[in-house]
Amino acid sequence: MNHAMVVLGSFFISCCSFNDGGHEVTPSRTAVPEDANVLVTKTPSVVVARKKNFLEFDRSDAPIQMLGEGPGWQALGIDDFVNVNCQDDTWDWREGVLYCKGNCVGVYRSKNEYVNFELVVDWRHMKTAGNSGVFVWSPRESLDALKPKTNGLPHGIEVQVLDHGYKTQYEKQTGKKAEWFTTNGDVFPVGAAKMKPFEPLSPNGIRSFPSADHTKGVGQWNQYYIRAINGEVRLWVNGFEVSGGNGCDPKTGFIALESEGSPIEFKNIYIRVLP
Repeated sequence: MNHAMVVLGSFFISCCSFNDGGHEVTPSRTAVPEDANVLVTKTPSVVVARKKNFLEFDRSDAPIQMLGEGPGWQALGIDDFVNVNCQDDTWDWREGVLYCKGNCVGVYRSKNEYVNFELVVDWRHMKTAGNSGVFVWSPRESLDALKPKTNGLPHGIEVQVLDHGYKTQYEKQTGKKAEWFTTNGDVFPVGAAKMKPFEPLSPNGIRSFPSADHTKGVGQWNQYYIRAINGEVRLWVNGFEVSGGNGCDPKTGFIALESEGSPIEFKNIYIRVLP
């Protein structure tokens, strides 16, 4: 039977191997906590059997939508972030949506430091070729070194947020192929940070490229689910796990949202602190 078994009885969900035309295939281990509020969105129905603590999924790799609800989940809002080095009017909360004008290159960081956590954030670019990102584990000293209202970015692990038009713009302006980045969820270390990226890799071996393209274009909402545990970062884009890395240094620090020259909006920001 061409199905993968997903075990929900422990923190990590381990997929058993299955036979694919005579070749034994073992899916990579995913990690959705057993009490995470997960909505399977693909149709037709992906769950085909339920036995005790097992869910049996078909091989269509159905997307998951993290709702940010359930034990331990906390919504993050205006009281949970501080402006680091952007302009006074760069960031603005209105009716649960965080608006970023993109009129600087800088960050808006969490008030708290985090070690192990899950983060859910919805985002959409409001202009073609938009550039932004979500930094995890940015160290305090790196953030403190940024001068107010002065362009600059911290160290840390960046989960990049690029509009597809950025690739078109880059190739038009430079006359070169955009081979060193993608617009579908690259993960990479910035500054003094270190990370061993998961394959596929960028040509220089620094970035973890997404294994598939799932990002929607300008004006459309996307969801990032980021899991950061024990120095390992994994990214799900619109329900599909695509990229990440381990051996991260640092593996504790702040979360920071990036402004980089283009308007972007964020909403439904939820975090769950893990042991």
